[in-house]
Amino acid sequence: MQISSELKDALAEIVNIGFGKAASSLSILIGQRILLEAPEAELYPFSEIDIVMSKLVRQNAMVVHQAFNGRIEGDVLLILDQDSSAMLVDLLSGGNGTIRRLTVSDREALLEIGNILLNAYIGSFGNLLRFKIGFSLPRLILDPVSVTIASLVKQDDYYSLVVRTEFHVMGSSVTGYVALILGTDSLNEMLKVLKEEL
Repeated sequence: MQISSELKDALAEIVNIGFGKAASSLSILIGQRILLEAPEAELYPFSEIDIVMSKLVRQNAMVVHQAFNGRIEGDVLLILDQDSSAMLVDLLSGGNGTIRRLTVSDREALLEIGNILLNAYIGSFGNLLRFKIGFSLPRLILDPVSVTIASLVKQDDYYSLVVRTEFHVMGSSVTGYVALILGTDSLNEMLKVLKEEL
């Protein structure tokens, strides 16, 4: 599926609005300033996502997953490799970004970070496009990315918008990815409304 440069720019703007809201919420939660940037976003057929993400995330991944439904429905994932997960949790708990083995409380913190980010991200689409969207409870998955993606069992007519995500905390940066997975009907509905708003 080809998307015009105008629509790509509009999608990028919605992503940045969502990330701005998430950054504000996370900053309040931990009491220090966090900046979230989305320097790259690409749309892929779902059949290619396994290969794409396996190249981007070479270690086992920490994935926060939420399903959503309403006028559009699909799945959204926050994907971090293990080192990035550990570094992010340490930074957000006041550390200097030490890479360490994650504890149970660290995993709970990562789940909460993902919940805030993903809700703000999808919520920004809902607010700007006037969609009412419901969310499942978030879940944390500790598996290779390929296993996680295979567990979603989507057909060929699904697409994924993959956004490279930069967390900037206390002078350090951590890279992760947010993958928005939509069927063709939901994607077309979203793009149709987006065109009307342009």
